[in-house]
Amino acid sequence: MSLRHVLTFTALALACAGTAHARDAAQTGSEVVRQEQGNRVSENVPTIPAELLERLNRYQNTRGASFGGWTHDGCLLIATRFAETAQAHRVCQPLGMREQLTFYPEPVNNLTVAPAPANGFVFGKDVGGNEFWQLHYFDLATRQVSLLTDGKARNQNPLFSHDGKQFAYSSTARNGRDIDVWVMDFATRKARAVVTDGGTWSAQDFSPDGKQLLVIKFVSAGESYPGLVDLDSGKLSMFPVDGGKASISDFRFSRDGRAVYFVSDEPVDGKPQEFRTLRRHEPSTGKFEVLSANIPWDVDQLALAEDGKHLLFVSNEDGVGKLHVLSLPQHKEIKLPALPVGVIGRADFSPDGKRIALAINTATSPSDLYVIDLASAKLARWTRSEVGGLDSTRFVTPSLIRYPTFDTVDGGARRTIPAFYYKPAQVPAGKKLPVVINIHGGPEGQSQPSFNATAQFLANELGVAMLVPNVRGSSGYGRTYLSLDNAEKREDSVKDIGALLDWVGQQPELDGQRVGVYGGSYGGYMVLASLTHYSDRIRAGVDVVGISDFTTFLNNTESYRRDLRRAEYGDERVPEMKAVFDRISPLKNAGKIASPLFVAQGKNDPRVPYTEAEQIVKAVRANGQPVWFLMFNDEGHGFQKKANTDYFGAAMMEFWQRHLMGGE
Repeated sequence: MSLRHVLTFTALALACAGTAHARDAAQTGSEVVRQEQGNRVSENVPTIPAELLERLNRYQNTRGASFGGWTHDGCLLIATRFAETAQAHRVCQPLGMREQLTFYPEPVNNLTVAPAPANGFVFGKDVGGNEFWQLHYFDLATRQVSLLTDGKARNQNPLFSHDGKQFAYSSTARNGRDIDVWVMDFATRKARAVVTDGGTWSAQDFSPDGKQLLVIKFVSAGESYPGLVDLDSGKLSMFPVDGGKASISDFRFSRDGRAVYFVSDEPVDGKPQEFRTLRRHEPSTGKFEVLSANIPWDVDQLALAEDGKHLLFVSNEDGVGKLHVLSLPQHKEIKLPALPVGVIGRADFSPDGKRIALAINTATSPSDLYVIDLASAKLARWTRSEVGGLDSTRFVTPSLIRYPTFDTVDGGARRTIPAFYYKPAQVPAGKKLPVVINIHGGPEGQSQPSFNATAQFLANELGVAMLVPNVRGSSGYGRTYLSLDNAEKREDSVKDIGALLDWVGQQPELDGQRVGVYGGSYGGYMVLASLTHYSDRIRAGVDVVGISDFTTFLNNTESYRRDLRRAEYGDERVPEMKAVFDRISPLKNAGKIASPLFVAQGKNDPRVPYTEAEQIVKAVRANGQPVWFLMFNDEGHGFQKKANTDYFGAAMMEFWQRHLMGGE
């Protein structure tokens, strides 16, 4: 998580809010100074100094744009923020005006353009971050919005048939627990469930004639199962999975309907594969090809042009996105213009297949939209998002480091862990830099060298270095690496943080006595676990929507995701696994946390319930340790409204100044 560049709050309002109910606390562990202001509750969070608010203001007013699809008139549908939340906008020419289309207090997501002859798009919207998204249709001709789903269930992954007559999506509407695939007749808006086999399913692609639907059952980051639904009979046929278990995604029909393209790490010719490659299979002839065998990295996404002449895919190479375009049917890679080096978001072809739009996020620039003309191989920038009026040439570009950890790999060499290192441009003579270690969530996530307003503020304004590791269990580094923290091996990833602390202590420019840890979701668990093991080496920690006890977490997370998390963490109903949870959960080890702690939470979080935050706060305070606590009543798993994000960001920076930088 980071200071989100999608949200707004004035310095004056924030300063007033901080003094509304209580004095600052010269806090002890047992003392609780509670404040309630609007939609938030805080305990022991002091007034934010006006000087800090002023310095933060421009960093908190950076923003980016994400890609939602091409409209039929050649415009780009994007999501960006100009007020409190990210909303749908349309841009119709390079660096053109952004026309805002939706105006809701809650952010919109799942932007999906309907094929011609329809003229509109689908979007999702929840309430207060509860993630029970409802899908709506925005008619661009009439500017009217209509509700497509039931208003109660969790609905996601919208997908149109190629002629626009049918609309598929995933929903918990049947029983509230399983995520089924539903198909709607878009003219009548009548929907029926077509996959009800239990578990978590998503629609991948309609056949060109609209009679079949490719689907995938997701079990975990390393296990998924593809299938095919005959929409007339309702019959579901599962494809065989070589090796019995694999990660499979992005199933697509070729435009002639004779073959399927997909991404998989299944064995090839009996040989295990570490990375997910792009593949093509013709069921009628048995012909099989691996199209990205020469790239020793994961393929993250693919798309096919509607005219059937090109295919694109993105490889994730050490955290950096690389775009590839193949001509069809020869699968010959075509020349592309040079792209900014960074993280590639969604990419897709224009309706006529002649152009590609894609979002690119770099370390020094928030996400923006670019368009490639395939005939001329020319690149045009379509959006230029704001960076708060700051001089972007002063932004820090992280370097990629690899540090040794506790175990070895084949051959006896020490395993190394990749991490991105944001280092301030100036290191004062004779002084060492404080450090914040930022740990990603997931746990199957991956930190990438994208724009991070938090890292830039720490580096440029506070002189603090940030290290962003991809500990074992992170995606992007192969199948074996992804599984190294599963179930009873959970704390091995925590040991990777211990090894990073060792590395910090060996760097002449870094202060090993002033290290903080910060993370959200599973990264929040990692913060708490690191504090139970290394409180003597970590000065302070910030836990955002983190897991504090795996047993209570699995019992209380929403039912539709419980089995998904058991597949990753282990099953608390198995006595041996519960014993592991009792041994490693931070709540059971709260007495070992001897560093100041800041816990932030959304009240409506369906993934990590707010009770996980409340129980760790209570337990750590019982040790006599100081804890700041902040909860937003209109947020869920993370903070999406600008006012909330700004307040949390300011409070966190004040926490670092007091407890990490020695300013208290």
